[in-house]
Amino acid sequence: MCDEQNLKQWAKGQMNRRQFGVVAGAGALAACAPGEVVAGGDTQSSANSGTEVGFATKDGTMDARFFAAPNGPAPAVIHWPDIAGIRASHISMAQRTAAEGYSVLLVNPYYRDATGVIWPDFASFADGGWDRARAMRSKLSSQAVKSDTQGIISWLDAQEGVDTARGIGAEGYCMGGPFTVYSAHANSERVKAAASFHGGGLVRDDDPESPHILLAQTTGHYLFAIAKNDDAKAPTDKTELRAASEAAGRPAKITVYEGDHGWTVPDSPSYVKEAAELAFADKLALYKTAL
Repeated sequence: MCDEQNLKQWAKGQMNRRQFGVVAGAGALAACAPGEVVAGGDTQSSANSGTEVGFATKDGTMDARFFAAPNGPAPAVIHWPDIAGIRASHISMAQRTAAEGYSVLLVNPYYRDATGVIWPDFASFADGGWDRARAMRSKLSSQAVKSDTQGIISWLDAQEGVDTARGIGAEGYCMGGPFTVYSAHANSERVKAAASFHGGGLVRDDDPESPHILLAQTTGHYLFAIAKNDDAKAPTDKTELRAASEAAGRPAKITVYEGDHGWTVPDSPSYVKEAAELAFADKLALYKTAL
């Protein structure tokens, strides 16, 4: 899970370096223009910079960015960002997935309170965004996310770039990890693949809405990509996830990767390119099988 105090210290260092015009390593990558940074930490063209869209949900109008697949109608993917929301790093990650042949919708989970980019990069969030994020995050119950998912799917299924004959994938990072299971639970007929990367709160034994309990009421395939420091803090979570997926008859890859919490996101201080590339490949394998 996110270590608030350590991240605040890291963020202050990043900000100080920027003031002196010094590149602040991997965490500064997300300060680049959208489209310049891909999940592997390299650069790519901004040819598919996405389209800003908005659509109705039960609680208002959700804003998002849509990246149509390059070669016509394709399976849709819902991209749930981490606690710092939509920003350049997640835009680039969505671009990269779209380039692999998927129509990706990068959604703003905080739309009830704010639209678009709230923090330009993770360092900006970590330096002073915790209280605001906690207040907005408090509105994102499992029921709220499932309701939002219905609006998301309705919008996706109306797009020419989406192949509605094929299933939808959902991927989520940090707080977005459990949202992928909520998405699959909200509409098991459409969401056929869910990939959680360093997701928090996946196993809550005293909560009937815990993702590991909801697996039994879904029909999808799963990837639970666990950070090594999260595993060290909760070593039984992976065992409970495996037991739950087996009991539910749900195919699931549950793996601890060689990266700490946040290792898949280029502007995270924990970003590890080799492990992030492995997680990306495992995600594509999931989508190829299930979608």
